Amino acid sequence: MTGIPAERPLEEGVRTDFHGEMSYGRYLDLDRLLSAQHPRSTPEHHDEMLFIVQHQTSELWLKLVLHELREARALLDADRLEPALKCLARVKAIQRTLIQQWSVLATLTPREYAEFRGALGSSSGFQSHQYRAVEFVLGNKSAAMLQVFESEPEAHALLATLLEEPTLYDAFLRLLARRGLDVPADVLERDVREPWSYREDLVPVFRRVYEERDLPWGLYEACEDLVDLEDNLQEWRFRHLRTVQRTIGFQRGTGGSSGVGFLRKALDLTFFPELYAVRGEVRA
Repeated sequence: MTGIPAERPLEEGVRTDFHGEMSYGRYLDLDRLLSAQHPRSTPEHHDEMLFIVQHQTSELWLKLVLHELREARALLDADRLEPALKCLARVKAIQRTLIQQWSVLATLTPREYAEFRGALGSSSGFQSHQYRAVEFVLGNKSAAMLQVFESEPEAHALLATLLEEPTLYDAFLRLLARRGLDVPADVLERDVREPWSYREDLVPVFRRVYEERDLPWGLYEACEDLVDLEDNLQEWRFRHLRTVQRTIGFQRGTGGSSGVGFLRKALDLTFFPELYAVRGEVRA
C-alpha cells in the first residue's frame, strides 16, 4: 500500500521540553508509583509482579471508592441528593472494574502462585484497611478490627474516625426523615459505632418510597443505587472467593484465616437488609 506514513510525526505545537514544567509523569508522581513494586521472592518469580500490581491497583480504586462514598454521605447530610447520586454512580462504575480485575489474577496457576507464596509471609488482603474503611462507611462496623491496624497509625486513625461517624445509610435515612417519611426516632438516634442490624419497622418506610408515585423520583433512585452497591460488592466477594479457590483450593490463608471458608462467610453479610425485605411487600 502507498500513501500511508511509516510513523506519525509530532504536530506543530506539541510540547517536548518539560524542564521546570509540569509533565504527565510529574503530575501523577509516576517515578514513585512505578517504583513501588518490590517482589520478595528469591530468585524473583515472574508472576509475583502480577500479584503485586493486581493488589496495588485494587487499593487505588478502593481509595477512590472511599473518597466518593464519604462525599456522597456529606452531600446527603446537606440535602443535596442529586450530586450524591452522581457519586454513587461513579462508585458503581469502579466496582465493575474491580470485579473484572479478578479475571486477570485468575490467570495465575496454582503452581505459579505456590512458587512465590511463601514470600508473602503473614500479609493478606484481610489486612486491607481501605477495604475495612469502605465496609465501615457502608455499615459493617467492628471495633475489634482496629486491633489489626495498631502497627499502622494512619490506618488505625482512619478506621477509628469512621467508627465514630454515621454511615452512608444513616445519612440517607436522616434525609428521608427530613423529607417527611416516618423513620423511627430511635433509628435516627442510634449508636453509629454499632454495625447495622435489620429494622423491620423501616420496611413500611421503604414501601412508601417504592409504591407512592408522588414522592420525588430521586428517593427511589437512591434506594436502587444502594441495592446496586451491595449487589456489586457481593459479586466482588464471590469472585474473590472463586479466584482464591481456583488458585490455592482449601488451604489456609497467609494471614491465618481458613481461606475459602472465611471468604464464604462474608457472603452472608448485608448492608441494607430493609431494601431487600421490602421487595416482598411492594404492591402495584
